Amino acid sequence: MDVQPLISIVIPCRNEERFIAACLDSLLAQTYPKTQTEIIVIDGASADGTVEIIKNYLGTAAPSIRLLHNEKRYKPFSLNIGIREAHGDVIMIADAHASFSKNYLDRCVQLMYEYDSQVVGGIRKAVASVSTAQARAITNIFSHPLGVGNATYQLGTRKPQWVDAVFGGCYRKELFDEVGLFNENLIRSQDMEMSIRLRRAGKKILLAPDITCTYYPKATLKEFCHHNIADGIWAIYPLKFVRVPLRLRHYVPLGFMISLITLGVSGLFLPLVGIIFTSSLIVYMTIILLISVELAQEKRDIRLFPFLAAAFMARHFGYGIGSMIGVWKLLLPNKQP
Repeated sequence: MDVQPLISIVIPCRNEERFIAACLDSLLAQTYPKTQTEIIVIDGASADGTVEIIKNYLGTAAPSIRLLHNEKRYKPFSLNIGIREAHGDVIMIADAHASFSKNYLDRCVQLMYEYDSQVVGGIRKAVASVSTAQARAITNIFSHPLGVGNATYQLGTRKPQWVDAVFGGCYRKELFDEVGLFNENLIRSQDMEMSIRLRRAGKKILLAPDITCTYYPKATLKEFCHHNIADGIWAIYPLKFVRVPLRLRHYVPLGFMISLITLGVSGLFLPLVGIIFTSSLIVYMTIILLISVELAQEKRDIRLFPFLAAAFMARHFGYGIGSMIGVWKLLLPNKQP
């Protein structure tokens, strides 16, 4: 590849002592020229051993690694600190909870110029951080449409494809001058809102099928449910600060919950509606159970079956409940999650 711009890798992190070393190791092992790479880690006031681990990497000649601090803790502040400090013509937003294939930077830059794209990212593959059945079941729903809708960057594709968002994207730096930095009102969902702004400005986002990053989801159903509730809140609450809604898939769980509650309450007074409510639940549970059995058989581990069913329900109900909480918070003045 003839074009080899300087790449600034921005890594916001907070309390990532379990994953930050693997993330940094994968970025230090990139095939892209190390002299054309800088790594900027922004710590959001971690209370664990994250900073101590990062300090062990400082002093690396190429790529250089810098550690910055964000006393406001939250991710959008860290992202903006890193972008302002970046020297590169291309900025990669790397999640500390992930690791990246060796050719990730090479391929992103190559496709960026080949397709004249403003943002390029790869496929995100969920991998269990521990070997329990719960953790493995949770990772499996991230590769199924029933778990992630039409999120192509998680489902995968056979050829480069224009998409609405990517994970671990490489951005042309001038984009942030054109559309602005990440919205610091959004504790979560700031990446989705940025993607919407970019597309509205006519910018193109490309998904590369032949590079991957490994992502480690929550390992227990309890943690996973709490995470989905928070995701649901931040699918709705951003509307308090921005007028542009997220993609339709982010609102399906809200519609699901509203429909169930409406049918359930109406069914107390209207027997026919009660039958529809019961039938809907039966159909939903049947679909969940059949798909869970299919996935367990595909993985040749029937022990996954109950955890798969529970993980799908935690995804749907958790996100839906969170979205309803988001609506409530949206309607209340000056209400922060």
